[in-house]
Amino acid sequence: MSGGYVDDVDYGTEILYTGQGGNDPRTKRQIAHQELTRGNLGLARSQLDGNPVRVVRGAGGDEEHSPRTGLRYDGLFRVVDHWSDIGADRFTIWRFRLVAHESTDLPPPLPPSDVAGEVTRVEATIQRLVRNTTVAAEAKRLYDYRCQICGEQLMTPAGPYAEAAHIKPLGKPHNGPDTISNVLCLCPNHHVLFDTGALQIDPEGRVVDTINSVIVVDLQLTKSHPINWSLVEYHRNIHTTNKKAKQ
Repeated sequence: MSGGYVDDVDYGTEILYTGQGGNDPRTKRQIAHQELTRGNLGLARSQLDGNPVRVVRGAGGDEEHSPRTGLRYDGLFRVVDHWSDIGADRFTIWRFRLVAHESTDLPPPLPPSDVAGEVTRVEATIQRLVRNTTVAAEAKRLYDYRCQICGEQLMTPAGPYAEAAHIKPLGKPHNGPDTISNVLCLCPNHHVLFDTGALQIDPEGRVVDTINSVIVVDLQLTKSHPINWSLVEYHRNIHTTNKKAKQ
C-alpha cells in the first residue's frame, strides 16, 4: 500500500486493495483493464486456501495509516473477499478486501445515508480460533480438491475450491485437534451437512444420511490420510440419532 493505485482505500485494520496491472506508474491512473492473473490470481487463491498475506505500507499511501518515510511492515492480513469492479478511471479492476489477522473485523465507517433515520454502530470484540492453514491445505491436496463424499471438484476462475471440515470441532467444549487426522476435504454443501450431523460416518467408513436413515456412499480415503476413528465416533456421539441406516 504505497499510493500506486487511485482505487485503494485504507481503513487501517481493513483494506480495499486494488489488484495489479493496467495503471500508468507515472500518473498512478488506470489506462487498461485488469485481469485475474499473476498477483491478482494469487490473492484470490489466498482467499480460497485461507492463507494470510503480508501487508507493507509505504509513505505514498493514506497519510493516516502510512509511515511518513520509507516502508513499514504491518503484519498479516486475511483475504476475505474479492470481486471485479469499475474503478475511478472507468476500467475494470479487481478488488480485494483484506482484514488484519488479529482485528475485530469491523466494517469501515458508513457514508452518510439518504435513508431516513440513523444507524448506530456498536463496537464488538470477536474472538477467533487461528486455524492451521497448512493442515487444511494438505487435506485438500490429498484429494485434489475433490469432496470425499460426492467426489466433485468445484472449479472457480481462481482454481479449484474445497473446504477443510473438522471431524471433532475445534474450540470449547470439544477442543478437537487441528491435525490432518481430524480433517476431511469436503465441498461446501457436504461440509454444512456434516457439521450439523445430517451426515455421519459409521464405523465401516460409510457416509450415513441421518435424516432419511440411508447409507449414501463409502467415504473416499487415501492411504496417506490417517483418519482418527475415535474422533469420528465423537462426531457421531454429539449428533446422536436413534435411527438405523438402511442397507
